[in-house]
Amino acid sequence: MSLERERELDDAGAGDVLALVVQAVDKANQGLVVCDGEGRVVLRNAPARDLVNARDGDFLAEKAIEAALGRALGGSFHEETLDLYSPTRHTLEIRAYPIGGTNPPSGAVAIVDDVSELRRLEAVRRDFVANLSHELKTPLGALSLLAETLDGEEDPEVVARLTSRVGAEATRFARIVDDLLDLSRIEAGSTGSLSQVALSCIVGEAVEGFHEPAAVRGIRLEVAAVEPELYVMANRRDLVSAVSNLVDNAIKYSEPGGAVHVTAGSEGERAYLRVRDEGIGIPRRDRERIFERFYRVDRARSRWTGGTGLGLAIVRHVAAYHGGDVSVDSVEGEGSTFTLCVPLTDQEPAGG
Repeated sequence: MSLERERELDDAGAGDVLALVVQAVDKANQGLVVCDGEGRVVLRNAPARDLVNARDGDFLAEKAIEAALGRALGGSFHEETLDLYSPTRHTLEIRAYPIGGTNPPSGAVAIVDDVSELRRLEAVRRDFVANLSHELKTPLGALSLLAETLDGEEDPEVVARLTSRVGAEATRFARIVDDLLDLSRIEAGSTGSLSQVALSCIVGEAVEGFHEPAAVRGIRLEVAAVEPELYVMANRRDLVSAVSNLVDNAIKYSEPGGAVHVTAGSEGERAYLRVRDEGIGIPRRDRERIFERFYRVDRARSRWTGGTGLGLAIVRHVAAYHGGDVSVDSVEGEGSTFTLCVPLTDQEPAGG
């Protein structure tokens, strides 16, 4: 620091400098608590105040920080992890250091990190690796068993049946790999360029090919007309894929005699694409997790219907990179409604 700058600080006065320091530490992402040699708190930045002012966790957090500072005032470094439930789980990492000398220290500082999101992501990553291993081993195991059974089999009917099973398992394996590649591409932001697309075209392409499978299962697929002047900026392929995943799930989780309703329109400056079924519904405990990769509400039913467990994760990421979101409203035994929203565009594409 230059001599001129030191003089400027002296002229500003200690009080002004302290005010600047307080403002600076308030901008930090970590909580910071400083106490003097008597244990009196002399500085607590904004993130630290927010942490101890949590509705249900303030007492435990405050006591943990006080205890950490107390140990630091004894001359030793202290570190601990604190889990709070208020009502959702929050995980705090608290580290306290003695400052200003060691015999004894003239003060202590506690640094508090809210690592809840980091822990959640770590858990999701672990679950993903475990689920991926399981999902890939299942069709591979089936293919291996079918190959062993086919070896030496001479009955034409048995061979034909087993060959059909081999084809089905290979198709299932390929779908998992394709969905993983799509999800990785979307997460990486390699989505290609966006162009103006009529909302009616998105819906039309998304439901194409589902009328026959729905009829075979005894389910009515009802698609409402879409206003032709509604346009969105989209990667056509990905947005069609997202809506197709919602329609596919709605059919798979509906009972014979039910109906799947597909509607689209505008609400303010956003377009919505809504898929409603009259199926089994989703338990409340599962609604926050259904958009995770490989998460299934009914694993046995998903295995029977041939799902990869990646469809809703793809939908969520497609909605996000289009600047939108996806939500679900469900009642067990009555059905579910998925709504995907993306911004509308103001202009009609050139040439109509």
